[in-house]
Amino acid sequence: MVAGTFLLTSQDGITKWLTADFNPGEILFYRGLWMFPVLAVLIHRNGGMRTLRLKQPAGVILRGMAALIASVFVTVSLMRLPLAETMALVFIAPLLLTASSPFLLHEEVGWQRWLAVLVGFTGVLIMIQPGPSGFNTWVIFAFLAAIGSASRDIITRRLGTHDSAATVIFYTSVIALIAGAITLPFGTHWPDLQQWGLFMLGGILVTFAHLLIVMALHLAAAAIVSPLKYLSLVWSALIGFIVWGDVPGPMKLTGASLVVIAGLFILYRETRVRAVKAIS
Repeated sequence: MVAGTFLLTSQDGITKWLTADFNPGEILFYRGLWMFPVLAVLIHRNGGMRTLRLKQPAGVILRGMAALIASVFVTVSLMRLPLAETMALVFIAPLLLTASSPFLLHEEVGWQRWLAVLVGFTGVLIMIQPGPSGFNTWVIFAFLAAIGSASRDIITRRLGTHDSAATVIFYTSVIALIAGAITLPFGTHWPDLQQWGLFMLGGILVTFAHLLIVMALHLAAAAIVSPLKYLSLVWSALIGFIVWGDVPGPMKLTGASLVVIAGLFILYRETRVRAVKAIS
C-alpha cells in the first residue's frame, strides 16, 4: 500500500507537470496508451482474453464513467491548485461516501460517523476559506473529482467481486482512452520525446499503483492497509515542495488534518461495525 500510494501520487505529480503543455483530454489519451502494455501482461497472467468477459457490464461501465469524471476533474484542478491541496480536497470522497451510504447503499450510519463527516467538512471549509478574499474557484473542480471518486467507490461496493480487478481496470482504461480521443480533434499537438517519456511513465505508474493497492487489500486486512492511503497527502506535500516549492500554510494544514482524522475515524467505525455484525 505504501508503494502504491507513492506511485499514484507520483503519477499525479507528472500529470500536474504536463498540464502546462497539454489539456486534460490529451493527457488522458496519451497516458492511457501506455497503460495497455502493462494491462496486457496482467490479463495474460490472469487467464487471457476470457477474463475480459464481463459478468456485470453495466456496473463496470458506470464505474468507468465515474472514474473518468474523477480523473478529468483532478487534472483540471491540478492546472491551478497545488498538488497537496488538490489531494487533500479529493480525500473528502470517503466523507461523501459515508454521507450518501444511507440513501444509495441502504447502510446504517451512526451518530459517530455523522459527527466525523461534520468534522471533515469543517476541515474543508478551513482549507478553502470561503469568501471574496480567500476562496479559489478552482477548488470546485477538486470537489467534483471527489464526487466522482465517491461515486466510483459506491459503484464498486455494489459490484462486489464478480469481475476481477484487472478486468475492471482494463475497461476503466478503455473508457478513459476513448474519452481522451474524442477531444483530440478540438485541439492537440504531438508530444516531444521527453513528454512521451513522461506519458509512458505516468501510464505505467498508475497501472502498477492500482495493482499494488488491490494486492495490499487482498494480502492484509483492510483495517490495516486502508489508513496507509492517507500517505498520499505526505507524498504530495513532499513532491509539491521539491518540484514547485509549494509550502502549505497553517490553515491548509489544519483543514487537511481534520479531513484525515475524520476519514480515519470513519474507517475505524466501519471496521468495528462489520466486526460486530460478523460476530452476531
